[in-house]
Parts: sequence; C-alpha cells; structure tokens
Amino acid sequence: MGRVVVLGSLNVDLVTRVRRLPRAGETVAGDDLQRHPGGKGANQAVAAARAGAETCLVGACGTDEGGELVVSALVADGVDVSGVRRLADVPTGTATILVEDGGENVIAIGPGANARWESGDVAAGLRGTTTGDVLLVQLEVPLPVTREAARTARRAGARVVLNAAPLDGPVPGLLGDIDLLVVNEHEARAVARGSDGTVEELAAGLAERERLDVVVTLGAEGALLCRPGRTPVRCPAPPVEALDTVGAGDTFTGYLAAALAAGEDHHPAVRRAVTAASIAVTRVGAQTAIPRTTDLTDPTPPEDDHETSARQ
Repeated sequence: MGRVVVLGSLNVDLVTRVRRLPRAGETVAGDDLQRHPGGKGANQAVAAARAGAETCLVGACGTDEGGELVVSALVADGVDVSGVRRLADVPTGTATILVEDGGENVIAIGPGANARWESGDVAAGLRGTTTGDVLLVQLEVPLPVTREAARTARRAGARVVLNAAPLDGPVPGLLGDIDLLVVNEHEARAVARGSDGTVEELAAGLAERERLDVVVTLGAEGALLCRPGRTPVRCPAPPVEALDTVGAGDTFTGYLAAALAAGEDHHPAVRRAVTAASIAVTRVGAQTAIPRTTDLTDPTPPEDDHETSARQ
C-alpha cells in the first residue's frame, strides 16, 4: 500500500451563506462570516486521510493565525505536515466563498503563501516519494511548480493524479507527466479545447489522444471514467438532497487518490469517490463535510477488475 502525497494549497475559507448568489454589481444580505481551514491541497489531503491513506501534504502557509488554523486541522486528521513550509513574510492564502440556498457557490482566491515557491522546494517536499505512492496535484499553486512536481514523482515511480482546478487556461507541458486527470465538465471542455460534442466524446477523445485516464465529475449524475481504447463507463451517484457543494470535488479527488494508493483499479476507485462526494454535499463546508470511511456504504458489489493504469 502506497502513500498519498498531496502538493497543493492551504487556505483559510471565508464563507458567507446567502439566499441566492448576487448578480454583477448587486449586493445581497447573508449570514455571519465563518472561517474554516481549506485550500484544495489541504482539503484533498484531509479527504485522503479520512479515506484511510497514509497522507502527507507539501505546501506553504503563513505564520499567522490562518496558518495555525489550517495546519492544526491537518494534524488533527493525521496528515503529515512536515512538508508544509511556514513563511513569516506573507499571509496564508484565503478563499472568499458565497454559498446560496441549494448548495451552489462562487469562490475568489487570494494565493498568499501558496504563490511563494523557491528552487529546491519541490525536490525537498517530495523526497522519499517512490513506487506505489500517488502524487495528487491541483492548480492553486504556480503551474511551473505543479509541472516540476509531476515530473519528479514520475521519475521516482509514483503515479500522478491531476485535478485541473481551478482552470484559467491551457496547462502546457503538464499532461505528459500525468497518469489520471480529474476534471468537471467545464474543465474537460477547456482541457480538450473544444465545445462541440458530448462531454463523453470529448473526454474519450482526450484520453485517447493524451494516452491517459480521464475522470469527469458530473455533479448529481456521478462521474465518467474514460480510458484509452475502452468504452467510457458512467458511475452514477446515489440520490441525495444537496445542502452545500463546496467540499464535493475535493472529497471525490482525495478518496480517489486514496483508493488508487491502496491498489484499487480506477473503476471501483471512482465508484467509491462518487459515494463519498454524495455524502459531502449533504453537509456544510469543505473539510467539515468530508466523510470518514465509516460513513460510507458501497452502493454496488465489488468487481473483479484489477487492470492497471493506461500509463503503467
């Protein structure tokens, strides 16, 4: 069984719940501001740890109160934070989040310490990464850092999972070092650089062209798994009443990485991640919504499916 090594962001989430999201130039009344530990890197590390994986996080935060909030939460969940650099001269990153009734949200990110990387930080953070480990990266730290981490992990024999979020544009030079790409429908179209065709057609074409496995999260519809040379597979989500979708994507990705590190094939790993994300949307917050393995019940029987990744 390998580890999940997460290289990514640590943020303080500033959350306000509103009846509906404001339109451009509009002010709406909301509930009192809440502060929670967050950041896609930290959230996914917590999800992987709660899924049962040995997990470590590589990233940066400030020495301010926000940094203490985020790091303390990680430690409480058993995440190894020896790879988290504490920087005295910059603030911890922040995410300002509006959540409307029904669970939809908008998010603005101030990177803070997440943008501060120096030569040698990646190599030091990934020291000890080896065959059997899974490196999980996102796009809330500078793209050159993510590219370097993917190359470093692949050279060490680890598998690399990229959650291409938040996605502002192309990710040149990155997909060649990725084993599995996790995107939502909007991100899938952006990475595939096309809007024509169904998301299934675009994702299947991307998987074939780049020779990697692609997972598209589809919200209440579950997820889609596309692998080169194979028929796309849909993994439906159990019906739930969504309360807050903020933590769903990070829950999904962290659980997926943990299952892969435990040796599961992609299909049962995706099914388990869908189940975990479906529980998360019934709860409020990001890390506060992430379920533990004891909260999950497998909605489908296990399959005799032990095929390896397309890039192994």
